[in-house]
Amino acid sequence: MPGVFSEHVLCVSREDIFPDGAWHGFVDAGLDRYQKVIREQSFFMPRSEVEEDPTYQQVIPYIVFRHGDRYLLTRRLKASSEKRLRQQYSLGVGGHINPGDLEQGDPVMDGLRREFEEEVVYSGDVNATLLGLINDDSSPVSKVHLALAFLVDGSSPEIQIRETEKLAGELLTLEEMRMFYLEMESWSQIVYDRLTGVSRAPVPGGRG
Repeated sequence: MPGVFSEHVLCVSREDIFPDGAWHGFVDAGLDRYQKVIREQSFFMPRSEVEEDPTYQQVIPYIVFRHGDRYLLTRRLKASSEKRLRQQYSLGVGGHINPGDLEQGDPVMDGLRREFEEEVVYSGDVNATLLGLINDDSSPVSKVHLALAFLVDGSSPEIQIRETEKLAGELLTLEEMRMFYLEMESWSQIVYDRLTGVSRAPVPGGRG
């Protein structure tokens, strides 16, 4: 995997994705328009140039794995490359979309598959459904990223973390992981609220 200074990542202009101004939170309406903008108006830029520039939104497929009523909850360990998120819990796994993900014609779904295979070892069947989009301007990390949250239902509970020195994980029900809520990264809290039916309407925020 290329280093942060040489890696090229899929981005969209903040003005293109938020023509009426940015909202903050989780949105599950108008997904066709958002997907159309991402697929037709996105472009690759060096990650080093956009990592701290909210003019651009780096597109991240955010994968929430579920088997039955249990979801994969992970925790970033001290060896994690993302220093700003170390020791936090996450309800999803995800990463940037790179130029190689264009080989099959759909950067979002192909990026999702690659990222899932890089993060976990899993041989069961999966079915991915787009839950919605997450925009969160509350932290330096999330402010420059736009998450496409996918619920991935697996046919088997046999799932393992691939890089165990960087990440730990286990399958838990939503109730069992409630005790970790305050230690979750912001995207995970937003998705957790969505999955548990907690109403958190998106609010206007930022400048389009």
